[in-house]
Amino acid sequence: MKQTRIVIIKKLAAALTAASLLTFSLSANAAEKLEKDSLKLGFIKLTDMAPLAVALEKGYFDDEGLSVQVEAQANWKVLLDRVIGGELDGAHMLATLPFGTAIGYGTKADIVSAFTMTLNGDAITVSNEVWKQMKPQIPVKDGKLVHPIKADTLKPVLEKYKSAGKPFNMAMTFPVGTHNMKLRYWLAAGGIKPGFYAPPEDTSGQIDAEAMLSVTPPPQMPATMDSGTIAGYCVGEPWNQQAVFKGIGVPVISDYELMKNSAEKIFGVTKEWADKNPNTHKAVIKALIRAAMWLDAENNKNRNESVEMLAQKQYVGADYEVLANSMNGTFEYEKGDKRDLPDFNVFFRHNGSYPYYSDAVWSLTQMRRWGQINEFKPDSWYLETAKKVYRPDIYMAAAKALVAEGKAKTSDFPADNETGIKPPSADFIDGISFDATQPNEYLSKFAIGLKGKQKVVGGKVVE
Repeated sequence: MKQTRIVIIKKLAAALTAASLLTFSLSANAAEKLEKDSLKLGFIKLTDMAPLAVALEKGYFDDEGLSVQVEAQANWKVLLDRVIGGELDGAHMLATLPFGTAIGYGTKADIVSAFTMTLNGDAITVSNEVWKQMKPQIPVKDGKLVHPIKADTLKPVLEKYKSAGKPFNMAMTFPVGTHNMKLRYWLAAGGIKPGFYAPPEDTSGQIDAEAMLSVTPPPQMPATMDSGTIAGYCVGEPWNQQAVFKGIGVPVISDYELMKNSAEKIFGVTKEWADKNPNTHKAVIKALIRAAMWLDAENNKNRNESVEMLAQKQYVGADYEVLANSMNGTFEYEKGDKRDLPDFNVFFRHNGSYPYYSDAVWSLTQMRRWGQINEFKPDSWYLETAKKVYRPDIYMAAAKALVAEGKAKTSDFPADNETGIKPPSADFIDGISFDATQPNEYLSKFAIGLKGKQKVVGGKVVE
C-alpha cells in the first residue's frame, strides 16, 4: 500500500512538472509570438541585396516562422516612399538614406536600422573617352597602373570640357545616398568641387560645382553613360562590371580603396513598424544575420552559389560572369586588369553586419559638408541623431537568440560592452583621420566643404 502511494505521488509530481514545463514553453512562445508573419520586403537590383535572397532561398526566414516576399523597386525614392507608406514592411536601403529622412531632407520620416547589409561594394566608373584622357596622368609601376587612382588625374579632362563649354556630368543614385557621398569624397580629395546644396531653395547640389552630379537609377547607368548623357557614375555592383563586359567604360576605383570597410547598405523599417512588431523585427534580423554569416563563411566558399541565386531574374538578373567578377574576391578595372579584392563585398566578417553609430556619424558629416545640413550642429547632435536611427540593441538581441539556439557563437559578435564607436581611422584616400566623437573637428580638416558655422546662402558659402 505504501509503495502504491509513492508511485502515485511520483506520477503526480511528474505530471505537475510536465504541466509546468508546458506552461513555461507556451508562455515563452507567447513572449516571442510574431506580431506579423507575412511580410513584403523591397530591394534595388544590386549585388548587395544578397542577404535578402539568401535568407529566402536557404529557408532562414522560414525557420523564424516568416512568410516573406521580396520585390524589386524602380528606384530609391519609390522604395523609400513604399516603406514609409506601409506597402513594404522593410527594405534594403542605402546606409545614408535614413539620415536624410531624419533631418527631413526631401522626405521627413523616422526610419530605424538594426542590421548593416554590407560593407563596401561600390565603384566609380568613367566612359572610355574619359578614361583615355585620364590614363596618361596615372603612374605606372612594373607595367601596371598604380592604384588607387585619384581624382586629380581627372582634372585635365574637366579643363577640356570647360574650354569646350560643356558640362562634365556624372551620376549617382540618390541625393542622400552613399554613392553621392562617395563620389563627392573622391572628387574633392582630388581637388575637384562637386557642388553644394542649399535646401529648401536649391536641392540641385550643383552650386559652385566643377563636376555636375545628378540622379540615375542603378540598372540604367551603363546605358545612360553609353549614350553620352553622363561621363561617369558611382554605383554598386554589378553595374560597374557590366560596363567592363560591355566594353563601354572603366571602373577607376572601388569604395574599398576609397574608404576601407564603410557601411554601404542597411535593412530599414519605419520606427512605427519596429515598435509595433518587435518580435517580427527580431526574427527578420536573425534570418539576415544567418544569411550574412553564410555569405562570408569559410573564405567565401558559398559565393558561387549566391551568385547563381542573384543571377535569377527575380533578384538582380545579371549574367553570372558579371556578378561573379566582384563577388568572388576579385575586381576588374580596365578590361583584362583583374586584381584581387577579397573584401570588395563584406557581409559579416569584421563585424560587418553590426550597426555602428560611428558609420552613422560619418554619413551625417558628409551631409553637413555638402550643405544638405546647411547649419552648424554641435558634436553631441551627430551621436544623438545616429542613436535615433541605428539600433544595435535589437541586433544584439537577435544575435544572442541565435547563440542560444546553437546557430552562432558568442565570439561571432561584438562584446556586450561594445560602444558602437569604432576607433579613429585614416583609411581614406586622402589620409584624413575620422574620429566619430569629434565630427566638427573632422569637417575642419577638408579643403573643400562646409565647416564650422559656414552655410550656403544665395549661391555662396558664407561664414
